[in-house]
Amino acid sequence: MKKAIVTGGNGFIGSNLIKFLLDKKYFVINIDKNKYSNGSYLLKDRKGKNYKFFNLDINSIKIFNILKKYKPEVIFNLAAETHVDRSIEKPKDFIHSNINGVFNILEQLRKYKKKIKKDIRLVHISTDEVYGDLKEKESSSEKSAYKPSSPYSASKASADHLIKSYVRTYKLDSVISNCCNNFGPGQYPEKLIPTLIFNILNNNSLPIYGKGENSREWIHVDDHCRGLFTIFKKGKIGESYNIGTGININNLNLTKLLLRIVKKKIRLGKKVRIKFVKDRPGHDLRYALNSQKIMRKLKWKSKIKFEKGLEDTFDWYLENYKFFNLFSKKNFFKRLGLNT
Repeated sequence: MKKAIVTGGNGFIGSNLIKFLLDKKYFVINIDKNKYSNGSYLLKDRKGKNYKFFNLDINSIKIFNILKKYKPEVIFNLAAETHVDRSIEKPKDFIHSNINGVFNILEQLRKYKKKIKKDIRLVHISTDEVYGDLKEKESSSEKSAYKPSSPYSASKASADHLIKSYVRTYKLDSVISNCCNNFGPGQYPEKLIPTLIFNILNNNSLPIYGKGENSREWIHVDDHCRGLFTIFKKGKIGESYNIGTGININNLNLTKLLLRIVKKKIRLGKKVRIKFVKDRPGHDLRYALNSQKIMRKLKWKSKIKFEKGLEDTFDWYLENYKFFNLFSKKNFFKRLGLNT
C-alpha cells in the first residue's frame, strides 16, 4: 500500500490533506504535537488500518524511527506556526517550529537516505508571504526575490532556503509549494474568515484591520490539496511551485461579500457591524501570485469558485458550531501582536 506522512496533520490544511490522501487509498501517518487542540475535529472519526497518529514534535529525532518503520513515499510538511499576529507576540515559537523543525526533518531524511539507500520525497508547504508586500497589479513568480515582513514569513523563507541548500548539497528529493491564503472547513478561529463567521454567529462586531484595504489571494483548501498532490507526483526536484487562483479581494470587500451570503441564510444580530481596528505592525498591503508554472508545467488549476466556496464554508461552521468550543477564548479570540 502507498504510504504518506503528513506533519501538522491535525491542523486545518493538514486535516483536509489527510482526508484527501485517505480517499486516494494511501496509508497515512499523521505527526502532530497537538499544541492547539487535543486532536483534529475533521479527523475525529478516522480510525482503522489505513491511518496512524503520532503525538510528536517535528524537532524529535524519533522522526527517523517512523521513516525506517513505515518507509513512506512522501512527507508533506505542514507542521508550522502560521499566524502573523502570533509571530509578532512570540517569535521564538516560530523559529523553533518553522526553522529548527524543518532542519530536523531534513537531517532525518539525510540519515535515512544514507542508511536505507533510498529517497523519500519532501513536499514542503511554504507561503506567498515570503515574497513580501506588492503594489497593485504586481504578482510574485517563483523567481521573485524573497522580502519577508514578519517573523512568521521570515521563518518560512529561512526554511525554503535551507531546503534548497539540502537539495544542492545532499541531493535530497525535495520540492516547495508557495500557496496563497486558504479557506474552508476546519480553519482555526484566529484566521480572518472563521473569525468573521464566529462573530456573526455570536452577534458581535466584525473587526477589520486599518481601513480594510489589505488584499489577499484566496484558494479553497480542497484545491490546495489537489495542488500539493500534483506537486508530489509531478514536481521537479529542487523546484518551487506557486499555488494560486488569481482571486484577489481586500478584507473589506470580502467581509461585505460574506455578509451578503449570510443574510440569505440567517437573520443578522443588531451588533453585527464592520468595525475598523488598529492595524498590525508592518502589515503588508497586498499579496498576489503568478501561478502559471504549475498550470503550464504540471497541468493543475483551481476548480472551486470563490463565492461558492465561501458559502459552503459558512454552512460548515453553522452546522459544526461546536468546533469553536475546542479553542481557548484567551488564545484564539483575543487580539495579538500589539505589544511590540
